[in-house]
This record gives sequence, structure tokens and C-alpha cells, in this order.
Amino acid sequence: MYEDQDLAKRTEELVEENRDILDDQFAFRGKQYDAGLAMVHFPEEYGGLGGNRGQQAVIDGVLRSYGVTYEDLRINPIGIGMGAPTVLAYGSEELKQKHLRKIFTGEDVWCQLFSEPTHGSDVAGIPSRAIRDGDEWIVNGQKVWTTLAHTSNYGMLLTRTNPDVPKHKGLSYFVLDMHAPGVEVRPLYQMTGEAEFNEVFLTDVRIDDSLRLGDEGDGWRVAITTLMNERVALAGGPAPRGSGPIKELMKLWEERKSRLSSVEREIWRDRVMALWIEAEIVRLTNARAKQSAVGGNPGPEGSVSKLASAELSKRVTAAVVDLEGAAGMLHEPGYPMTRSSDGMSTRSGRFLRARANTIEGGTSEIMRNILGERVLGLPGDVRVDTDVPWNEIPK
Repeated sequence: MYEDQDLAKRTEELVEENRDILDDQFAFRGKQYDAGLAMVHFPEEYGGLGGNRGQQAVIDGVLRSYGVTYEDLRINPIGIGMGAPTVLAYGSEELKQKHLRKIFTGEDVWCQLFSEPTHGSDVAGIPSRAIRDGDEWIVNGQKVWTTLAHTSNYGMLLTRTNPDVPKHKGLSYFVLDMHAPGVEVRPLYQMTGEAEFNEVFLTDVRIDDSLRLGDEGDGWRVAITTLMNERVALAGGPAPRGSGPIKELMKLWEERKSRLSSVEREIWRDRVMALWIEAEIVRLTNARAKQSAVGGNPGPEGSVSKLASAELSKRVTAAVVDLEGAAGMLHEPGYPMTRSSDGMSTRSGRFLRARANTIEGGTSEIMRNILGERVLGLPGDVRVDTDVPWNEIPK
């Protein structure tokens, strides 16, 4: 495995050799992939160097120092954070060669097609169906809360291929062309005014069996790889001290503290300091979670990071609007409906959006269940439908 100083040197050489294309996202990130500096924990032939996930921060730090500020979470958050590790773990050689490089460059944006109107947290019980027709599958159903489906080229599709076995055993996982006939994407407007989420209707969509990830009926195991990587991705990676939501609170505190009475100032100092300490704990926890994931398969620590980050974001954004006073209630004039995926530009918008952090990628309640059962070894919830054929479960 490469040492950090070796990675830093390789990154510096990458920049120096490609200064003429630094402003071309696809071209430069393609060179970064070819140099093994894209996803450093991946094997050498797939954009990495066989390192640990935490070493990516070394590479990203050098790139930032040269003014190269491409961010995975803006370019292709679902593709890079969840799709690439899943394709690496379960995809055929053909699928790896076709998709991994373009996922990293951002040429192919990906989305996740898991949740359905009747099954969000209980994804294993989804009713959408894929019926085999020779070397193809015909898919019908509806997906919901699909982030970036309107801009995506491909989707990670989990659907039921065998209703006669227990729910976890009857699922299969496919790579879906989002422009295939029968795929319809409709916007879902949020309370922020944005429509970054979508509902996706699948009507007689044909998918070749070669686009299946994992074995037929093994979709749940493949999906777990996606979900565990999703939680690490949503929690964020190693970040500079004082970055993220806490940065905005600290800035506002410096602006507003002189306007507060002495009593208010003491109360707010305690609240801000407590949130700062929590932000540091979460930042370091996220860094540890990233480092422990080698080869794209994080463990339960991803759930720790996701839970802590989501709840912290909610509390910090609430503190920001509280400290701002009456102005914190203001929203964008006209409450415009937009297709933005960059987050709201107002503090109230970010406060409202933070609620979604505790739902997407697994609710905070589900995260606590996972930690209680898989980390702490506590008794699990009573489950009466895990050994019953899916088609016999009361609907």
C-alpha cells in the first residue's frame, strides 16, 4: 500500500502534467482515474491503488491546494458514493470497464431505485416485479424519492423476481438505462420548494440479464453493499475542522453575539460550544469510518456516521435560524419551485432540507435498530414475515 507522501507526490505530478485540462472536468478526472487517484481504495485497474478509503483525503487535499475543486458529492454523489462500490463488488468485467470511469468523471450520473410508495424503510418487501422473458426481464412498478433521477443516465434497480420465496430471497438487482422505453420520471416537490427527488414509473421496461449485478435472487445482498456505502457517503468524508453546517453557525455567532444581552450571550455561548464539540466528534467519527472501508465495503460504522451527521445537521440548522431571530423565518420570495440539486440558498431552506437527512438513506430510527442489533448485540425487533413467502404476506 502506498504511503501518504507517495500519494501526495503522485497527485502533484498528475496536476503538473495536466495543467492544460484542469478546467475540463471529464478530461482531468479521466486522467485522475487512469492514475489510480480517483477512488484510492479500489484496485489499480479500476481507478485506485489498493489503499484505504481514508487516504483519498490526502489526494483531495493536494488537488484543493492547486485550485482543483471538483467535488464528488456535487458531480455524481450516488454514482461515486454507492454505484461504483456496488459495480466493483458484483459487476461483470464488462460492466466495470463500461461504467466505473464514467461514473467518476461525471459523464454518467446515477440514481438509486429502491424505495416504493408502500415500502420505504422495509425495502425488502417491495412489490415491483421483473418477469423473465428469454435473456431479458420485463419490469413493472413504481419507485419513489429517487434523487437526481431527472438528470441520471443509469439507475440501480432493486426489484422482485420471485414472489414465491421469503421477501429477502426473491429480489434481484439490475443496472437500468434511465432513457430506456417505459421509464417515466416525475418531480416530487419538497417543502423547501425544490424538486431534487422524483417518482419513477416503470412500464414494461426491458432489461437484459447481462445487466444484473449478483445472482438472480441475491439482490438483497447486493443492495446491502449499496446501502452501507450510502450511509458513509451521506455522512460525508474527512473534512477540515469547522467545515460543514457548523461553519455557518460559527460565522453567524460572531456576527450576532455583540447584539445579545449578557444573559442571552451566555446561553448562546453554551449552545454554540456544545454543537461545536459535537461537530468535531462527528467529523472524526466520519474520518474513521472512511478509513475502515477498504475495497468499497464499509461495516456498521457507516450507520454511526450517518445517524450522527443527520441529527447534528438538524440541530445546527435549527440553531442558525433561532439565532437569526425573525429573519430566520424568511424564505425565498414567491416560494419558487426549482429543480436545483445544490441545496437552498437561504438559511430557512437549509433548515427545512436538514429534516430530509434523517430520512434519506435509512431513517434515524432504522439506524438505531441497526446499531442496537448488529453493534451492541441487543435483541432484534419481532419479525413475523421473514420466513413467509412474499406472496403470502398480507398486503
